[in-house]
Amino acid sequence: MSDVLLLLIVVIGTVILFLTMRYLYARFSIAILHPVLTSTVIIVLTLLLFNVSYERFMIGGKWIELFLGPSVVALAYPLYNQRTFVMKYRNAIVLGISSGLLTAMGSILLFAKIFQLEEDIFHSIIPKSITTPVAIQLSSSLEGIPSLTAVFVMIAGFSGVILGPLVMKYARIHSPLSKGLALGSASHALGVAKSTEYGELSLSMASISMTLSAIAGSAVGPLFILLS
Repeated sequence: MSDVLLLLIVVIGTVILFLTMRYLYARFSIAILHPVLTSTVIIVLTLLLFNVSYERFMIGGKWIELFLGPSVVALAYPLYNQRTFVMKYRNAIVLGISSGLLTAMGSILLFAKIFQLEEDIFHSIIPKSITTPVAIQLSSSLEGIPSLTAVFVMIAGFSGVILGPLVMKYARIHSPLSKGLALGSASHALGVAKSTEYGELSLSMASISMTLSAIAGSAVGPLFILLS
């Protein structure tokens, strides 16, 4: 198969698959049918079935990846619309993000001590609640395993968007601010995507939470390594 044909199949097929999974998710509203999760599973199974390597898939996948930058920049628009609200509740926002980050990394530190994880494994897991590009860089600087870090980031993201709404429901958390902060800090980009279901305010809070968690996590992560 030529590279051009493979490029077209990957790009068009991935877009159609995602739109189909998003329709199913909107139709049935079942958390486990989140379009990112279902699309990822189907793509992985398809690559295994047809014995297509990751490098071959990325001939087309890299063109989809190019839209990641503009999509992140686009998050500035809802944030700008909510700028007055953000300034009004800045203390609550900082406190919420800080508690989420410290809880995430603190729980990993406790987990590592209880189960006596090997050093490189611990260093790979500690950035799990930071958005993928930053988490991989942090893992590499901590002498972790970047590929393993990426897996745990995905696990954190998927578990957050699947279990997060249930936790917020039974904890009776109804504030759009709280929902956005929780999803952004716990599930980074996937949490931001999930927050769109709760309105523009939640989306703005989730994007702030994801961004500040990445910045703060880069500074705090090495400190948790020292505590280990």
